[in-house]
Amino acid sequence: MSYLACLNLDIRAAKELGMVDSYHWHKRTWDLFDSDSDSKRDFLHRLESTERNFKLWILGKRLPKCPDWCDSQSFFVKEIPNSFLTHKRYSFDLVANPTKAVLNKEGANNDKKRGKRVPLVKEDDLRNWLIRKGEARSLDSNHNPVSGGFRIIDSVPLEIRPMVESHFKKGSHSAYHGGVRFRGCLEVTDKERFAESYFSGIGGAKGFGFGLMLLAPIKLIN
Repeated sequence: MSYLACLNLDIRAAKELGMVDSYHWHKRTWDLFDSDSDSKRDFLHRLESTERNFKLWILGKRLPKCPDWCDSQSFFVKEIPNSFLTHKRYSFDLVANPTKAVLNKEGANNDKKRGKRVPLVKEDDLRNWLIRKGEARSLDSNHNPVSGGFRIIDSVPLEIRPMVESHFKKGSHSAYHGGVRFRGCLEVTDKERFAESYFSGIGGAKGFGFGLMLLAPIKLIN
């Protein structure tokens, strides 16, 4: 079984709780689960905000509960039926952290080594990044590309919002992630791989609220 939950919290209440950036929300998401200190993160979350409130989405295979800092009337959870991921096409809404690795200078053996990751900002680069995530999400143990199980449908416009910086502090360390919102339609090419992509998330910085894809099945008329 799997679940999708949604939590609404007034911005003023969030500030009183010290939930002022993505790192603090990252820690607070654990309050929705019964877990011990050794538990590994096995869920995705996504934070949206307006002038008045925050909306937190949670996706995972454990049943989330309403935390004590949220009104039960502002918390909703539904079970995702197994049939939900059997459709051929979906509209999607994804906030991801698209990055690329910058190569360092050549070493003694003229080998270029991967350096830090930097955010992608150009629209063509972002579009190609998402296409690659569907066609080859990662590498397997033999370094062969593993499909993400989907392709972007070209006949439907792909909306790509400008990158937004999400700054946070962890102790004395300050950093940020670049978030980009994609909205469009996709077609499933491999149901098993697509299900893995859905539950594991798209791109990096998943613990900080990126990678969760909201889906709605659709039928396209050719």
